[in-house]
Amino acid sequence: MDLTEVEIFRAVAQEQSVTRAAAVLDRAQSNVTTRVKQLEESLGVSLFRRDSKRMILTPEGLRFLGYANRLLALAEEARQSMQQVVPTGRLRVGSMEAAAASRLTHPLARFHKQWPDVEIELQTGTTQFLTDAVAAHRVDCAIVAHAPADTDSDGDTDSAPSFASGLAGTYLFTEDLVLVVPASHKRVRRPSDLTIRTLAAFSRGCTYRQCALDWLASEGDRPQHDIKVLEMSSYHAMLASVSAGAAVAIVPKSLLDQHRYALDVQTVSLRKVPSYLIRREGYDTVAYTAFLEELQRV
Repeated sequence: MDLTEVEIFRAVAQEQSVTRAAAVLDRAQSNVTTRVKQLEESLGVSLFRRDSKRMILTPEGLRFLGYANRLLALAEEARQSMQQVVPTGRLRVGSMEAAAASRLTHPLARFHKQWPDVEIELQTGTTQFLTDAVAAHRVDCAIVAHAPADTDSDGDTDSAPSFASGLAGTYLFTEDLVLVVPASHKRVRRPSDLTIRTLAAFSRGCTYRQCALDWLASEGDRPQHDIKVLEMSSYHAMLASVSAGAAVAIVPKSLLDQHRYALDVQTVSLRKVPSYLIRREGYDTVAYTAFLEELQRV
């Protein structure tokens, strides 16, 4: 087994097709097929189940994919670490949707201008999804939210949060979270003022979603399970639902400010939530350090 075989295996697993994997890797289809068979022979297991025109991972293949991601990530990290001159290579960055929309545009533009030899791969998702991705070597670092247990927290970062085992984080910024309510709704000061019990939010694992649910259930006898969550994939869809009077939504004020002239809504300040750039403990490349420094620029 060598890294080339591992890379070919991962491409086939991602594309679910030898033909598409060969195109991505710029290799002949016969070469891709041969290398996959050689890898299966060396491991003594079948990694794929051939289903019509698709290549489906077997349970053994799915388990090996986790190792493949880690092996290839460590190989790239080792290559970059040995250079220690200027940022090069690939940096896989994860980010929450809000941070990608309101915090990353200018830093990424500056970073690319200064270090054009670094290939940035950006992936968005919830805090839990991104945390798992960093731990599993699917991304190198990620911007995530960490809500202190104290709901009255003012975003103070003097005490470092506890991340999942094997991960470390660096503070970046603090978001002011606001609940967005239809303009036609009576004035909202507290949870009991709300007549709408539908929350437009991202899927489970989103820190902001949980902050909203905690606030909505913080007063009276109405528990969280009384709140209907309308899962959506973008803030644009959430804000459209609010404007239509169908739901309320929780949004970082920094993102809402970008739409302040186009929206007719009312907002309720909920709390402050710090955001961090997390990475695996020990992960340290020139590209990562340069990217962190760019994010920390005022």
